[in-house]
Amino acid sequence: MIHPTHRLAPSQYAILLAVVLTASFGDALLSRGMAQVGPADVHHLGLLIHALANPNIVVGIFLLIGFFACYMTALSWADLTFVMPATAFGNVVIALLSRFLLHEHLSLSRWFGILLLTSAVGFVANTPARTDLSATPTTPDPGVAV
Repeated sequence: MIHPTHRLAPSQYAILLAVVLTASFGDALLSRGMAQVGPADVHHLGLLIHALANPNIVVGIFLLIGFFACYMTALSWADLTFVMPATAFGNVVIALLSRFLLHEHLSLSRWFGILLLTSAVGFVANTPARTDLSATPTTPDPGVAV
């Protein structure tokens, strides 16, 4: 009988951690940079081009490119329904960065919502990373010699 493995390799844990950190820091830096640039809309696209001169935005973009590469890597060996909840700790990282780096106020209800989202990690941690239907045992055809 074939059982799907519940263990991830250390490199896979590192990829999931990189997904969390690059997304969180990239988003926080983009937010800080756009706060420095000011309001932008589709009628002032030149302002968005000008925003590319802001160091926070440039570093944020590079971190988000790194996030995308790590995210694609994780999806190559795990299901989306595993990767998304497994990286839910990024909500906590974003909340902490927003509070201490961006000096935003987070209400108790936001903290409670973040706690609920992050609790999904516990449920996902006890499931295999990939749901491989081809690995499930099948009943052999009685007319076929094994």
